[in-house]
Amino acid sequence: MPHQVLIFSRFPKAQMVRIGERYELLDGKGRPPIETFSAEQLKPIRAMITAGGQAIPPVVLDMLPSLGAIICYGTGYDGIDFAETARRKIAVGNSPAANAASVADLAMTLMLATTRRLVAADDYVRSGGWSGAKPSPSMRPPLGMTGRKIGIYGMGEIGRKIAARCAVFETEVAYHSRSKHDVPYAYHASLAALAEWADILMVAVRAGADTQHAVDAGILKKLGPQGTIVNISRGSVIDQAALVAALESNVIAGAGLDVYAKEPHAPDTLTTLPNVVLTPHIGGHTVEAHIAMQDCVMANLDAFFSGKPLRYPVT
Repeated sequence: MPHQVLIFSRFPKAQMVRIGERYELLDGKGRPPIETFSAEQLKPIRAMITAGGQAIPPVVLDMLPSLGAIICYGTGYDGIDFAETARRKIAVGNSPAANAASVADLAMTLMLATTRRLVAADDYVRSGGWSGAKPSPSMRPPLGMTGRKIGIYGMGEIGRKIAARCAVFETEVAYHSRSKHDVPYAYHASLAALAEWADILMVAVRAGADTQHAVDAGILKKLGPQGTIVNISRGSVIDQAALVAALESNVIAGAGLDVYAKEPHAPDTLTTLPNVVLTPHIGGHTVEAHIAMQDCVMANLDAFFSGKPLRYPVT
């Protein structure tokens, strides 16, 4: 009989098909487990799959007295309370680097779409502005990529892939992270120094208490009126109110965002601004990335149920 695994977060059904072929999945479709399953059903559950950014309250863990492993679908794990999991002796695993290429690709897409005003250009064609030779401020020549200074905040797997892609565009690349890495890019000792140097700031740092609102009004001001910011990390890294104010007052030129302070992101001031390109947290949403993440999830579950250490533990 296959082992039972609780699905804590809301996932599209297609993402769980492969995992469901190996395990018996109890899918709460994002609702609190106790609302969907009885205490007797939850009592023997030893493993859970969750989206790493979703918080798991202690009361949920109280419902799962046999839980021994929390497996994050994806690279993030900022929703995990590690003090709580350590106290309960629950192992935590994730899918490191499984979606790094996919996320890096979207970072480049957002950067180019924002700096080249792709959304405005698309509208110019669709609306008849081009065929009618109507003047448009959005069609003024933008700065190109050659020689632009691109600062990368965070030099993990995603940051490295972004840097490699940016270098191909004949740009200058530099970075800031908690420590120096063996990479062929200049290191800046502070985020403020990186922002002051950069024309484009790519946010690829892991979310956590130490990066909460790290990009604030001061950092945005240092980026400057020709500056662009791209965030494919977590919405918590940027002070979103400060970002809106900076975009409205032309403190910076534009932003490309895949993540937000609150998700799913409802229409608000941010969605009305013409100098912003928005996507619905799809950085890791490619066929290849999902297969790789599912492989990691199953490898972690296989190891756990075999009595071995997780294949991809979060330490």
